[in-house]
Amino acid sequence: MSLTALLAFIAVCALATFATRLLPFVALARQADHPLILHLGRYLPPAVMLILVIYALRDFRPLIDGRLNAAANGWPMLLAALVVVILHLWRRNALLSIVIGTASYMAMVQLGWSP
Repeated sequence: MSLTALLAFIAVCALATFATRLLPFVALARQADHPLILHLGRYLPPAVMLILVIYALRDFRPLIDGRLNAAANGWPMLLAALVVVILHLWRRNALLSIVIGTASYMAMVQLGWSP
């Protein structure tokens, strides 16, 4: 693949991505006060966050055969989730909570920390 073809491919992908992000805002600009839009704006972000939490913790099985079973990634995952919850309840900043929680999880995993 030549350089111009690669740059054209990247430009088309960037344009398509930008258009799909922009189109809902342009299409729904006149409907901003519609009850459905207000309802989605209020309840969709927490629902998406809940889906992401469930997905992230899907393999975590703390109790197997009636005893505590935390695999190598179990404790860092649980502690990072606890950091996110505490930080979010304290600061009420989702971005800060996610960044600090992810950084704490990655630090624990990369340093090989497990009790």
